Amino acid sequence: MRSRVPLRLKPKLKLKLFMALDPNSNFTPAELRKIRSLKTPCGVQKFLDSLPYHLEDTSWSPRKVLRHGTAHCLEGAIFGAAALRVLGFPPLLWDLEADYDTDHVLAIFKVRGHWGAVAKSNWSGCRYREPIHRSLRELALTYFNLYCNRRKQRTLRRYSRPVNLARFDHLHWMTAEKDPWFIAEYLCEIPHMPLVKPSMVKRFCPVDDRLLRAELTDHRWK
Repeated sequence: MRSRVPLRLKPKLKLKLFMALDPNSNFTPAELRKIRSLKTPCGVQKFLDSLPYHLEDTSWSPRKVLRHGTAHCLEGAIFGAAALRVLGFPPLLWDLEADYDTDHVLAIFKVRGHWGAVAKSNWSGCRYREPIHRSLRELALTYFNLYCNRRKQRTLRRYSRPVNLARFDHLHWMTAEKDPWFIAEYLCEIPHMPLVKPSMVKRFCPVDDRLLRAELTDHRWK
């Protein structure tokens, strides 16, 4: 029988191996302390709510969100997925697709078999959901009534499967200085499931003025 000889690695090779095994190690210790201080998905949502809504056409990595202290929908969702990963959840992103409106991207998580979500939005109701939903369709339906455009139309139509952002670890999506647009491009390419039937759409009631005003509370205008 061969005797087991301890494997001795050069420091640089050891660091690369450690980073491959633990993607969170790409964050600096200060960044990790900040994210770990959020403690729970609810804490991640509170942090996102504290950031002013970012109105520029960018796709910042979580590192740049921490640096600049602002985010929009896509950036908030990507940050949320990274933060949930640091807290022990898979880094799952989820896309809601709309007609005559913009899509909405969220980070989703599961607790005891039930789905919840964290999100950054310029609309009041399109943010956090408690992990009480038995399926992704059930979770998507909680956004339907509030998901509207300024013409008072309910616009949510489809939802995607979860996307595990670990598939992009080799592109350093959590800490990249260059905007990770490849994430948004991937979300546009994957299949989406219908939330409502086309025959239902013509019977939708317009959103009333009070709901629209509530959704626009603290809305940032470009």
